[in-house]
Amino acid sequence: MTSILERRQSLHRQVKLHKEEQRQLAGQIESLESTASMGAAAAMIAHEINNLLTPVGNYAELALRNMDDKKLVEKALKRSRDNCKKASKVAEAILNISNGKKQPKQKVNLAELVEEVFECLCRDFSKDGITVKTDIDSLLTVFSEPVRLQQALMNLILNARDAMLQRSGMLTIKARQQGDFVVIEIKDTGCGIEPENIDKIFEPFFTTKANSQEKTGTGLGLAFCKRVIEDNGGTISVESKPQAGSTFIIKLPRQQGGERQ
Repeated sequence: MTSILERRQSLHRQVKLHKEEQRQLAGQIESLESTASMGAAAAMIAHEINNLLTPVGNYAELALRNMDDKKLVEKALKRSRDNCKKASKVAEAILNISNGKKQPKQKVNLAELVEEVFECLCRDFSKDGITVKTDIDSLLTVFSEPVRLQQALMNLILNARDAMLQRSGMLTIKARQQGDFVVIEIKDTGCGIEPENIDKIFEPFFTTKANSQEKTGTGLGLAFCKRVIEDNGGTISVESKPQAGSTFIIKLPRQQGGERQ
């Protein structure tokens, strides 16, 4: 009898230990997902900030060489100030979005959230031959964690951009109220997803970019998006056809207490 009790206690300890290890691993994966989400944007953001800061040095050099030309110096200083303000705004947005810590859920203005994502990316998508169209009511809100939701939307927007880089196209972001929920659609006209990959794309470490020329995929971005959306009481799905683009559909509660359907 004693032996049986000891074995049961030992098994309980092992189960408890394994559960703790699983909890720690889940936390590590979530951290990796968040880091990968921001990492995908890092190179592009750095390039765009450099585009803002390089002219500042040029303006300063111009002013130093023409100290007697008051109008030219004033113009150079004003342009330097404006570019520094833009760079500061981008840096602030990056700092906010890069904080992957969970926040209290709150009412979030969706149009403003999407606008801040593009401000953070600091990239005119038309330079890549991509037209961006948004259709979001200025008063539409969702009940969610703002920073993590921004990260998820940024990841989906960057994925859409990547899918259209070699072919140009249109990125459409629209949202509508549906009862107690808000439905968000992020649609691109890019390369699409092969049918055999549709059911795998939200799995951790699965990526279709590993064999691309850039080899930029980590397989964590969409897994992170799914985790964030579900943590906020929502769902995410995708509709796609090869060479015909993809549409990611997100459903989030409008107010506290909303349940996934």
